[in-house]
Amino acid sequence: MWKMSRKAMLVLLSSLMLLITACGSGSNETIKADGGQGESGGLKKVVLRLKWIHQAQFAGFYTAVEKGYYKDAGLDVEIRPGGSDFPSVQMVASGSEEFGVTGADQIIIAREKGVPVKAVSTIYRKTPFVMFALKESGISTMEDLIGQKVGIKLGGNEELTFRAMEKSAGIETSQIEEMPIKYDLSPLLTGQVKAWPGYVINEVLAVQEQGKEVNIIDPNDYGINFYADTLFTTESVIEKDPELVKSFVQASMKGWDYALKNPEEAAEFGLKYGDKLNLEHEVAMMKASIPLLEPEQLPLGSTEEEAWGTLQKSLIELGFVKKEQDLKSLFTNEYLE
Repeated sequence: MWKMSRKAMLVLLSSLMLLITACGSGSNETIKADGGQGESGGLKKVVLRLKWIHQAQFAGFYTAVEKGYYKDAGLDVEIRPGGSDFPSVQMVASGSEEFGVTGADQIIIAREKGVPVKAVSTIYRKTPFVMFALKESGISTMEDLIGQKVGIKLGGNEELTFRAMEKSAGIETSQIEEMPIKYDLSPLLTGQVKAWPGYVINEVLAVQEQGKEVNIIDPNDYGINFYADTLFTTESVIEKDPELVKSFVQASMKGWDYALKNPEEAAEFGLKYGDKLNLEHEVAMMKASIPLLEPEQLPLGSTEEEAWGTLQKSLIELGFVKKEQDLKSLFTNEYLE
């Protein structure tokens, strides 16, 4: 009797083990299918890494989510904030994310280092970067900065544009007293520095919202206009799934087109992504962005070889890169409608 029970028990245990193994195997397959570039509810999972924290600067992408443009294109898009801890070029180049937003200059710098990223759309075709000063200072030109203490953001697009403005104005770096700064505007507001580098769609607005009038030193007045926010991916993503790239780019541009026509609504979408955002400031940011997104009569997001060539030339002349890259390797308009 004992032998029969033991045999029956062994058969039962064996059956249970087979069932558990089968279930485990099926579960692993499901995780694998849904991970990375897998599908979720029939939609292809895609990650977009921004160049900075959530704000109206990226409203077109939020709009593409909220209006269902990505979903209509068969995509489930997750938008992640960027910044110094999560640099978009490195995150996308690692292969863990498909798309990113960065300054056009960073595309060229990355290509020189052998990182195969490629721009697929230029969002801000007119740079939002300016130097600005409190109106009470009397500073309104680059020449007025000679002999003054000026805030400088080192190492990125801000420094590149400022150096190009210096060169165009015929000013030597030694003629200006530079103070490295980050994001706290206190040194400007307290008079510790006389001029500040920032975006006309953000820092300038922040100072004006505190009741201060400002004078803007526009790089365009010195013949400088470098592409700013640029949507990019890697050559491997393009080669592996060009239809994914086309679908994502066109849905994104549809989102930006809607945002341009409906700035208040688009700015409000952003509040779902950043819990500390102020609607009034975000609406002002979105409205200030409109002339920078469509500065010429060109299709939204389109990019021109001449502008990339000018940017690359400046990067070389100012010592940010050492050698030229093939311009056609830097960008493509192929996936725009």
